[in-house]
Amino acid sequence: MSIRHTAALAALLLLGTAPFAQAADKPTDPQIAHIAYTAGVIDVEAAKLAIEKSKTKEVVDFANDMVRDHEAVNVQALDLVKKLKVTPEDNATSQALTKAAAEERAKLAKLDGTVFDKAYVDNEIAYHKQVNGALETLLIPSAQNADLKSLLETGLKIFQGHEQHAEHVAGKLK
Repeated sequence: MSIRHTAALAALLLLGTAPFAQAADKPTDPQIAHIAYTAGVIDVEAAKLAIEKSKTKEVVDFANDMVRDHEAVNVQALDLVKKLKVTPEDNATSQALTKAAAEERAKLAKLDGTVFDKAYVDNEIAYHKQVNGALETLLIPSAQNADLKSLLETGLKIFQGHEQHAEHVAGKLK
């Protein structure tokens, strides 16, 4: 239900695919909802760190876009969860995402200036690739509810745009 967030998560980690690989072979809709919401919160937290630390207009603007988009998706996801009367279910994937995000945020917090900007944007690119891949290959195919599946598909399109935007910002930082 809030997998849009997942795509939106884009920001914090150079995780590869490990957290998503820890998911059950086919997560349930309540697990998917939790993963998506968790991913969105992670990206918002990363973006807020970037807004606080960066002095580069393009990076701050991108981070503000991530906060706006991910918070909006999280609201939609929560509305869908309520409508469907589904309780998101914590799971190994959500836990792995949270742990990795905290570790990455701690690394980013120690950086400053252009080194921070580059690390933040590189993490956003990597994380969006990870989330978009998980949406395409695991989360959307596993979703049973049509409304959830639709939200995830819409989220994927939005998050692919986030990935492209992050790549554009990275190009300006070089």
